[in-house]
Amino acid sequence: MNIDSIRDYCLDKKGVTEGLPFGPDVLVFKVMGKMFALVSLDEVPLRVNLKCDPERAIELREEYDGAILPGYHMNKQLWNTLILDHRLDPKLVFELIDHSYDLIVESLTKKLKKELEDL
Repeated sequence: MNIDSIRDYCLDKKGVTEGLPFGPDVLVFKVMGKMFALVSLDEVPLRVNLKCDPERAIELREEYDGAILPGYHMNKQLWNTLILDHRLDPKLVFELIDHSYDLIVESLTKKLKKELEDL
């Protein structure tokens, strides 16, 4: 996987914006102003932080030991860092991007959910 495939996938989602709020090395994707994916642009291999259900986060770290880690510089219970060095199937990466996006959308206020729905 490369940055272009991740970027295109994230930007195809409803209500998503991208930015560099932490400097030029971290591309952040937000839905309705809330982060759901962070990509370290200066890391080789590419790394992406995604929000995850706490129980599933632990299961993924155990199943994909060394390829999925506790979220770097994030709440380790709620975020995972995926190392995109060909050990992870792209289908899984896209599924986990969807999961992160969905968790954020579920946590939005009623007002923001309505705004998202109306886009």
